[in-house]
Amino acid sequence: MKTGMRLEEYTKALLEKRKAEVIAEQRNDALDTELTSPPGATSTEEIRLFNEYMEQANLFKIANALPEKKKSLMLKRFFKMKRKQQVVIQAKIGEENQQKNGKVSAVGRDFVMLTNLKDRYWLPYTSITSANIPSGIPVFSNSHQYYLYDNDLRKKLLRNFGETVSRRDVLIQQFYEESLLTNLRAWKETWVKVQTGKETFIGKIKDTIDQHIILHCFNAHHKILLKDVQVVTALRLVSLFAMFMDGSFRKQFDQRKTKE
Repeated sequence: MKTGMRLEEYTKALLEKRKAEVIAEQRNDALDTELTSPPGATSTEEIRLFNEYMEQANLFKIANALPEKKKSLMLKRFFKMKRKQQVVIQAKIGEENQQKNGKVSAVGRDFVMLTNLKDRYWLPYTSITSANIPSGIPVFSNSHQYYLYDNDLRKKLLRNFGETVSRRDVLIQQFYEESLLTNLRAWKETWVKVQTGKETFIGKIKDTIDQHIILHCFNAHHKILLKDVQVVTALRLVSLFAMFMDGSFRKQFDQRKTKE
């Protein structure tokens, strides 16, 4: 468009218009560039705090409305907040109360898995009486770990979600809430000790089907009802050798023959 103005006059007029313009406040919030609308009318830190409060308030409302599910809901929420952190659990196993210490490795809809330097435990929520953090351990509201943004993983999740998640145990725990039945199925061929209210079974996990855990120990096999399980402990070779030496396997076979 021709204005009939010289370059100097045009530049001067353009600068004057520029000074008169109202420049909107620029925000550096990354969410503004990714979402079509802001998550709320308040600041982002206030929205985040409110979301955490709302989640906890809803949890207590649901727990009060469903007293029979209150224990599992509270334990699941606590363990998710303490994922990858040290916890101490009091559990009733048989006729005695036992204490289990370890790092929260997996949180399911009806169980938690703890690991430490020596042992790995699967504890159903029904056998847990209380859970806390050890004294002297710093309190973290969330899992204290670093997250790396993986563009390649993002593409795989978008294009082939099911296959990508099924190949990595970490992603399975992130996207799904496993049950004790499905989690133990992923640990086939692992030697474990299963304790119920009255008996203790030692063997290798062969399968979990029809709400039962199937263990094989040499020529013997055991089919244990899942709802009776109070704790499952993974056994190392050293532990197996010690049990073999002190006669634990022989006692198990003798008890089975007596029942038959």
